[in-house]
Amino acid sequence: MDRLESGVAVSPRRRKEDRPSRRLSKGMYILPSLSTTANIAAGYYALLQTTAEPAHFDNAAIAIGFAVMFDGLDGFIARMTNTSSDFGRELDSLADVITFGVAPAMLAWMWGFHGLRVISSSPQLIAKITQLGAIASFLFLIAGASRLARFNITSNPQPSNPGRPGKKYFVGMPIPAGAGVIAAVVHFSGDPLVWWGTAVTWLLILCTTAYLMVSRWRFYSFKGIDFRSRQRFQLIILLALLFAAIWYFSRPVLFVIALLYMFSGIFWRLQWTFRRRAKRPPPAYEEASQTS
Repeated sequence: MDRLESGVAVSPRRRKEDRPSRRLSKGMYILPSLSTTANIAAGYYALLQTTAEPAHFDNAAIAIGFAVMFDGLDGFIARMTNTSSDFGRELDSLADVITFGVAPAMLAWMWGFHGLRVISSSPQLIAKITQLGAIASFLFLIAGASRLARFNITSNPQPSNPGRPGKKYFVGMPIPAGAGVIAAVVHFSGDPLVWWGTAVTWLLILCTTAYLMVSRWRFYSFKGIDFRSRQRFQLIILLALLFAAIWYFSRPVLFVIALLYMFSGIFWRLQWTFRRRAKRPPPAYEEASQTS
């Protein structure tokens, strides 16, 4: 006699036919976690290359670049297959702390401050710059961790633009983009810094990146693009050209993309500030008397 499930008779044959579909459904949840595992592996490899010879710093930067791709891929797979889970979100956050927090901070200090030479400056100045570089690298790390913590507890971390509801924005620059800035600069420049002047510029870049991550400024999120719907042919051509440009000219192209995304948040903030001031009524004033 068939067993009843939820008041409906289910035959043994039907139960056997449902098993492969259930196994397939459970297996789909592993796909985003596999991409997150690749993210962690890339971060671990970047740490290994950072602690090696200076010639390996570029390998660390490339590994962080691949980790950015894996990080976007796991979210894309989870949305496409509808397999988001609490475990996947927690694992993704822990992976981001390692790959986009610890690894870029170590790379930023080793590449920008560890190899400074005394050319025409006093050893005391070089020592101070090196110490400030260590502090700036730590600021990047703690800002990235704080950015992740705020993202996890926010109910709507991607607010829609009131003028364009289809487009979503991050509140503050996401930590993969901050790590991408460090990796792109290292990949573009190549050799480690040896002059204190460029080290000071690098110090300012690190502090600016850390501030943008913990700020309330708006950065565009590409999650508003629905790849399940029909896309325009121009978008496909644009993506193909972008991949080709990165393949053949990765150093300048990734450098420009990272800086453009970084300054996009600054641009939106300035634009919002100017619009707000333009709508604000002029301050009240009193006519000055002739006797005063």
